[in-house]
Amino acid sequence: MRRPRAFIGVSGSDAADYLQRMVSNDVEALGIGEACDALLLTPKARIIAPLRVLRRADDDFLLSTEPELGERVVAELTRMRFAARCEIAPEEHDAWLVLGGDEVFDERPEGDEVSVGEAERARIEGGIPRWGAELDDTILPAEAGLDETHISFTKGCYPGQEPIARLRHRGHVNRRLRVLEVESADPGDEIEYEGKTVGRITSAVHGWALGYVRTDVPDDAELSVGGAVARLHLTPARP
Repeated sequence: MRRPRAFIGVSGSDAADYLQRMVSNDVEALGIGEACDALLLTPKARIIAPLRVLRRADDDFLLSTEPELGERVVAELTRMRFAARCEIAPEEHDAWLVLGGDEVFDERPEGDEVSVGEAERARIEGGIPRWGAELDDTILPAEAGLDETHISFTKGCYPGQEPIARLRHRGHVNRRLRVLEVESADPGDEIEYEGKTVGRITSAVHGWALGYVRTDVPDDAELSVGGAVARLHLTPARP
């Protein structure tokens, strides 16, 4: 499926070092042609933008993010650059999302193109958060499960690193993004357990939904969404 994206190029002799100090994953470990997911965060570990980082050369990286976040990413990286010798500029590219795989840039992948509805169903079943639905600047990465996919806990410092590490090693979140099996639901519906609201639906397709649910809710609990029975799905197809 063709995927609207904003692209930012970061190149120059200090590009790798600068990005390593600015984003949450270990971009210096990438080989040429390799990519990883990462986050650009505030010092308090709130999400500015989810990123896909591709290393095009030793000193040349391509960042992709949601279309509405491109200008913010450029502004944040430029504002914090100081004496780092690198250029930061928007670029134009095409992107395709391969179900069960990665983004593909500037080269249409083989196979039949799926519909928007099919892609959305696969996203929800896989427990993959989307900006504007499951992700915004109020969400902590660990609440959305991004601490497992977008963050390195062995690299050096970056904005937001201290609260991320502190939560990982000494604390816990009160809610987590979960996949639910439910016959009918709509974004914004409350998730109830034993008569109490324990979460809210963020995305839904027929038979499946995503929502933030309190962590003290048992995995085998029978939940209710708008009067319909809902159950937590224990094995989302997500790393």
